[in-house]
Amino acid sequence: PAPSDTRPVVKTLGALTDEGTIKLRPQEKKLIDFSNKLSLAPLTTVGNLPFRRICKRFGADITCGEMALATQLLQGQSSEWALVKRHTSEDLFGVQIAGSFPDSMTRCVQLLQENCQLDFIDINVGCPIDLVYKKGAGCALMARQTRFENIVRCVSSAMDIPLTVKMRTGVFDKNWNAHQLIPKLYDWGASLVTVHGRSREQRYTRQADWSYLTQCAGAAGGRPFFGNGDILSYEDYEQHREITGLSGVMIARGGLIKPWLFTEIKEQRHWDISSSERFDILRDFSNYGLMHWGSDTKGIETTRRFLLEWLSFLHRYIPVGILEVLPQRINERPAPYFGRDDLETLMASDNCHDWVTLTERLLGPVSDAFSFIPKHRANSY
Repeated sequence: PAPSDTRPVVKTLGALTDEGTIKLRPQEKKLIDFSNKLSLAPLTTVGNLPFRRICKRFGADITCGEMALATQLLQGQSSEWALVKRHTSEDLFGVQIAGSFPDSMTRCVQLLQENCQLDFIDINVGCPIDLVYKKGAGCALMARQTRFENIVRCVSSAMDIPLTVKMRTGVFDKNWNAHQLIPKLYDWGASLVTVHGRSREQRYTRQADWSYLTQCAGAAGGRPFFGNGDILSYEDYEQHREITGLSGVMIARGGLIKPWLFTEIKEQRHWDISSSERFDILRDFSNYGLMHWGSDTKGIETTRRFLLEWLSFLHRYIPVGILEVLPQRINERPAPYFGRDDLETLMASDNCHDWVTLTERLLGPVSDAFSFIPKHRANSY
């Protein structure tokens, strides 16, 4: 008989492939059908995992993690890696990264693909804050076309999932160049482009310019293109969807003010949601937060602070039943009003102390030394 083979048996799983050594061609990358999708925008601070779970329940099709900085991801900062965690309910999920160097951005997307389950990766070219802009990232890339091209080409070549880009109309007001960049972005390797209808200089003042987004949709030439800005009702959605070539819509502040907006759009109706139903949503967020951040003292306070950040937007909702004119507009400043019950009145307050009172009903009392200042104070409100 032949001598026994003492070498260890290597168990294999499936066929041996060459995907680790030979790059996929663009036409072999994973494809996503972006048509007629409702996308929740990547929202810094407030677009956390518990909030995204709420939006998924109400009908958001696409969700995206908060903006993460490529350099901090490469440094292994746990706070930054926490931003790219995915919940099982997020069936079409991506992450958004910001950076100003092609090499670090490329290495970052490689790490993300190796360590996370993602459907797409988005490059942030819209962040207007000075901390990001002055480092050449975010909206600054719109004024540095060569650097922008190098980043998109390098990142796309390292990915086997779709690359998306979100940007503004331009850096300076009325000196917009998004329509010039859009066709180039597809040539460089982007699968989807989203444009927020405001410039960096404009921030959140005045209304988003959807007439310019019409021009941008034309520049996309029938390729996947999303518009973003000021959608707070299904009428807003229907009006903007009439734009030729618009594949879908991205919702940001509208989802923070009323996360049930996704349901209203899909069911084509105004939802006169009661104060008790809205309070149940806050309770669900609190439970999701304790599951995500922990139920110890630190986890409770983390959940409370993120809930307060959300309430700094949520209080701007005006119940349908007491509106004089439908629909509510996102940049309108309502006068103080009394709701139809005490809870509805409390939820309409713009006083931080009242927001804290709401969190105490869900998470217990705060300490005497507790203080809170919202991070997001949009100029328009």
